[in-house]
Amino acid sequence: MKKLYHILTNRICMVAVLVILQMICLCELFFGLAEYQAVIQMGLNLLSALMVLYLIRKELTPAYKIAWILLCCMLPLLGGALYLLFGDKRPGREMRRCMEQVKQKHLAALAQPEHIEDKIPPRRRALSRYLTNYSPSPAAENTQSKYYPTGEDAFAAMLEDLENAQHFIFLEYFIISEGALWQKVFDILKRKAAKGVEVRVIYDDIGSSMGAPTHLAEQLRENGIRCIPFNPAQPLLAIVMNHRDHRKITVVDGVVGYTGGINIADEYINKKQRFGYWKDTAVRLEGAAVWNLTVLFLQTWNAFDPTDDSFHTYHPSAHGARMPQSDGIVQPFGESPLDDELVAEGLYLDILAQAVNYVYIFTPYLIIDHEMMVALSLAAKRGVDVRIGVPGIPDKPLVYRLTRSYFSPLLRAGVKIYTYTPGFLHAKGIMSDDCIGMVGTINLDYRSLYLHFEDGVLFQGGSILRDIKKDFLNVYDQQSHRVTMQDCKDTFWGRLFDDVLRLVSPMM
Repeated sequence: MKKLYHILTNRICMVAVLVILQMICLCELFFGLAEYQAVIQMGLNLLSALMVLYLIRKELTPAYKIAWILLCCMLPLLGGALYLLFGDKRPGREMRRCMEQVKQKHLAALAQPEHIEDKIPPRRRALSRYLTNYSPSPAAENTQSKYYPTGEDAFAAMLEDLENAQHFIFLEYFIISEGALWQKVFDILKRKAAKGVEVRVIYDDIGSSMGAPTHLAEQLRENGIRCIPFNPAQPLLAIVMNHRDHRKITVVDGVVGYTGGINIADEYINKKQRFGYWKDTAVRLEGAAVWNLTVLFLQTWNAFDPTDDSFHTYHPSAHGARMPQSDGIVQPFGESPLDDELVAEGLYLDILAQAVNYVYIFTPYLIIDHEMMVALSLAAKRGVDVRIGVPGIPDKPLVYRLTRSYFSPLLRAGVKIYTYTPGFLHAKGIMSDDCIGMVGTINLDYRSLYLHFEDGVLFQGGSILRDIKKDFLNVYDQQSHRVTMQDCKDTFWGRLFDDVLRLVSPMM
């Protein structure tokens, strides 16, 4: 009963009710203008036709275009109006303005160090340059990296680093959920803030809505912790609520940083069982590369807190920190829907195109466009050992069915697919040819690649790649079921349902 009360009184639930009321009012208005029905119908038909022409001309992924064009053709009275409300994948105008202004201010702080490209093998140099120019995120040396194959290991180390903070702590997470893990983190943040350490927290308002402590923002501020709920839910009929901050970033004193698939919730340390064992991964960075994560955090923060646009005081050199020895080239980067550059998808496509021996992938959701399907299939057909690990126990049955709809064509092309039998595989990453790998927050689905704010870390060389590869092979060979064509058999109606899901997947 208490849980039901919490859901009904949740602000997101209230916003949903208000949106439904808006829809009812619009319907009543439409039917109340019956005497003008012919004129209204003609106008809506014309709007749908114009939207189709606009979509044909606009540079968008073909799957997204086809879905909306088909909707406009099948529902000419509503299709065009629905596209105006929900079709634009870009964030709201005010968000774009604020974040672009801050991004331009920070460009000088993200200049590529001289001669670092010379230390990257020529075959991989272009990818690093691409991230530098279009993320933008420079490559860095003087960084030690550690890979954590479970959320339990990652958070044990992170809590220790938070305890050792002397100057500042930055946290940016998609989900903060009430429980044992958040209580440990919160206790440390309160103690540190009381001792004069600057503590800032960004959490996604919708991502954290169902599990966050009641009045989270007020709790944080009352304890001297500055916070920003990202893109708060509004009772408006618009797609801007689709743009979520899916990043997971921890920065301590500008020298230590964490990212990966982990959120601050008990399921990520398997304190709470939801879908079997929750398998996730994270990386710890120490050294110069952490600056990229610091700037990513500050770009978001400064866009929504106009009273504070500083960032140089958070550079490691401001506190005289000593940099460790280099262990490979490390390049944290950000992805955002602010522009039309698909940085994360570009990274995956480039790694697949350059692969010679193998490509290993973890992703909880496999909902890919034509370009990614071709890249995966072509790599396998060239003789590259392409393997994809996905969950064995789904968190969203409908999304999982959509994921499985891609299995058959990939298997026919020679791609190997593994389902993680102990539970839910939430890890996101890619590894190729013992020389390049990426760990981050990016799922292989439309939301991550097109709508969300994401981050990742590209590793070129370095001892961390051995640990990443070891984890991939352990999951594939010891903890997973290899999918066969026999596993993909379905009825005619099941395949038809999958086709419908594939059609509407870009809009989900």
